[in-house]
This record gives sequence, structure tokens and C-alpha cells, in this order.
Amino acid sequence: MGLPLLSFIIFTPVAGAAVLMFLRSDDAVRRTALAVTILDLALCVAMLASFDTTTHEMQFTERRLWVPALGITYALGIDGISALFVFLTALLGSICVLASWVAIDRKVKAFMVSLLSMQALMLGVFCALDLFLFYVFWEAMLIPMYLIIGVWGGEGRVYAAFKFFLYTLAGSLLFLIGVIVLYFNGGETFDILALTAQDLPFPVQSWLFFAFLIAFAVKVPMVPVHTWLPDAHVQAPTAGSIILAGVLLKMGAYGFLRFSLPMLPEASVYYSTLMLSLSALAIVYGGLLALAQDDLKKLVAYSSISHMGFVTMGIFALNLRGLQGGILQMFNHGVTTGALFLFVGLIYERTHTRSIAEYGGLMKAAPVYTAFLALFTLSSMALPGTNSFIGELLVLSGGFAANLAVGAAAVLGALLGAAYLLGMYRKVALGPASVGVRFKIRDANARELAATLPLAVFVLWVGLYPKPFLNIMDASVEHLLVQVHAKGSGQ
Repeated sequence: MGLPLLSFIIFTPVAGAAVLMFLRSDDAVRRTALAVTILDLALCVAMLASFDTTTHEMQFTERRLWVPALGITYALGIDGISALFVFLTALLGSICVLASWVAIDRKVKAFMVSLLSMQALMLGVFCALDLFLFYVFWEAMLIPMYLIIGVWGGEGRVYAAFKFFLYTLAGSLLFLIGVIVLYFNGGETFDILALTAQDLPFPVQSWLFFAFLIAFAVKVPMVPVHTWLPDAHVQAPTAGSIILAGVLLKMGAYGFLRFSLPMLPEASVYYSTLMLSLSALAIVYGGLLALAQDDLKKLVAYSSISHMGFVTMGIFALNLRGLQGGILQMFNHGVTTGALFLFVGLIYERTHTRSIAEYGGLMKAAPVYTAFLALFTLSSMALPGTNSFIGELLVLSGGFAANLAVGAAAVLGALLGAAYLLGMYRKVALGPASVGVRFKIRDANARELAATLPLAVFVLWVGLYPKPFLNIMDASVEHLLVQVHAKGSGQ
């Protein structure tokens, strides 16, 4: 209809944050923030309903001159690779507001403003078609996340916030250097589509590949630049952990898909074995670390490292099944791990402990809670019928086709996942009835169920009928593979 839909999606949370500044009641702030995130989600649903799955071209595009002297434009657009993550960001935004309803009881207005600002910036990352604009969104989103961890986090929040900020800032500075090099070697333009069409010399591609690799690896995070993640997750409030696992970690993988593969195809093909090896290391190492945890939140945090290893493995398998699985697994991880962090937060609000050893008998005390926890636990371990099974199956298929040893390592990681997840659920839900006795646990209430049900729906929807989700990405994935293999065969 000619409406700037993507601008509406990005700036609706900004407008909502501005409205919150004039409200005095914490209750009014919470209700308004929820209304804004639901409105933004409705706009994203309208976007998906109008999305053309038959083309790889960018859709809902907007383009306006911003800094003409440097060729910088305000350019937005989405394709089948980014559409799902725009929707996921809006969905988790609503869930984060609901998860913070009781948990955040001080400086509520400042927290909700930070949360809405964070949502707007993350949406901008997935929609930007100008490299300079992308970098502005990419860098700016560190600020509200830093505040969410540093102001509303746990006892070690200041250390965790600084560590998060320094790691991600270091990666961002390398990315900035890469952007400048790409600008001068790609015809002095920041247009992402124009840069994708360039044929850069292999030495330039190789240098840029490693600059981007470090920047994106910190965000994923990949081993060995992963150590900021457990501290950030443990200290962050529940909403911070949900948005960190659900969306922020996807930024690194999205960077590989949007920049490394299409712009640096020769380097991506040449270094694909290295990337597959690092992915296998993350899968196994993250699984072993999760297996050793007694802190429930740390267990889920380390499981994220392992699960994101499946994502990068699928991406750098450089075949159709692997790429489809990697992108779908990015969406699945946001749903499932976001739900697990939600449930860790809910039980922490009741018990004020995250020690798995102190839990037990939760099934008798809170049967509804433990039933949903079982669903998300089974999803995380990729049980058939759940969302993660489809994505992991595609990744393993693509991984084995690319490298047999890497595929075998991924299978070991999947087995480790089953071990630590089933062990966790056995102790928390089925162990001796200590929690119900010590803490007088109440079951999930209506607000908590409202936050949980949408995630449960997507666990089953993707698991039982993944076709609509695969259809969204198919044309874009096939086009990306054509680009990579057509240009990447030169080295």
C-alpha cells in the first residue's frame, strides 16, 4: 500500500519509549509498554502475511538520502533470511514485558524505556540495507543491553556488564575497520546490495573475512570468545537473558549470512573447513560445560554456545540443507532457549536460588509449570515432533555432506545435550520433594501462561509443520548459495 511498514515496525517501540517518559505510575508504564510491543508484533504479522515467498528480492524497501556526500542512505528492506528474525524480535519483546511485570520493581520506567529502545535497534539491524546504517543500529544496541544488565542485574552485574560491553565493543571496532575497507574497495558505497555484487580480490576478501569473523564470533558467541556470555546471562534479569539468547546471539550468525557469504564468497568457501571445525568445537565444548553446571541459568547459557554451534555449522556447510537448517535453528533457538530462560526466571522469583541441587519435586508443587518445562526441555534436546528436531536434522544432514568428522562431532554434541537436559529435568521436577516443602511454590499464573503459550505454539508448529517457515527462506537461501558457489569457485 506504499506505507513505510519497516519504519513503522522499527520506530513504534521508539515512540512507545517516548510516551513512557511522561507516565508517572509504574502500572501505567507496564501496560503501555505491553500495548506498544503487541502493536509492533501485529505490524510484523501483517508484514509476514504480505511477504512474497516466491522471490529472493528485498521487499518492503525504503530508501532516502541521509548523508549524500558519503553515499549514506536510510535504506531498509527484508528478504527470506531476515523476515523471521524481525518477527521473532517483536514476539520476544512482548514476552520480555510480561516476564518483567513483577521481577522489575524499581526504576520500572527506565527499564521499559531501555527494553523498547533495545527492540527498536535490533529490528533496525535486521532491516538495514545500508552498511553505515547497519553499523549504527549494531553499535547502539550495546547501550540499552549494558544498562539492562548493569542496573537491573544480580550482585555481579557491574562486572558482567563491563565484560559484555568490552568484548562486544572490541568486535564492533574490528567490524568498523572492515566496513571502512569494504567501502573503499567496493566502489565507495555503503549500499549492501551493491557491495554484494562486487568481485573483491581474494586477499582483500581474506582480510575482511577474519575481521568480520572476530566481530560476529563474539556475538554468536563462538569458542574461544564466549566467556562473556555465562556472566551476562547469570547476572541479567530474566528479560535481559531472554532477549540476549533469543535475538542478540542471532546478530553474529546473521552477519555471516548477510555479509561474509555474499560479499566474501571466495574466502567463505576457502575457510569453510575452519568454520566447520570451530562450530564442532563449540557444540562439544559447550555441551561438556553445560553438563558440569549446578547453576540452572549457567546450564542454559552454556547450552546456547552448543546450540549456536549447530547454527554456524549449518551456515558454513554451504549446501541447501545446512543453510536452511542453520537459519531455522536460529529461529528455534530464540523460541526454545528464550522459553527456558523465562522458566529459570519464574522459578528464581519463587525460590531466589538457581542451584539445581536445591530443587526437587517441582512436579507435585507446580504441575503446569513442569509440564511446559518438559516441553521446552524436549525441544532443546531436539526430540522428534518439536521445532529443534527439524532444524537439527537439516543441519546434521548438511554437516555430514560437507565434512564427515564435523558431522560426527555434532552427533556427540547432540548426545551431550540429551544428557545434561534430561539430568536437569530429573533433578528439578522428579527429584526428592524439597522445593515444594521449603519454598511453598505456587504454580504458573495467567500472566506467566500468556508469556509461555506463544512459545509453546511455535515449538509444536515448527516441529509438526515446518513448511511455512522453510517457504519463507527458500528463495533467498537458494539465491545465496548460487552467489557463493558461482563466485567462490575462483579460489
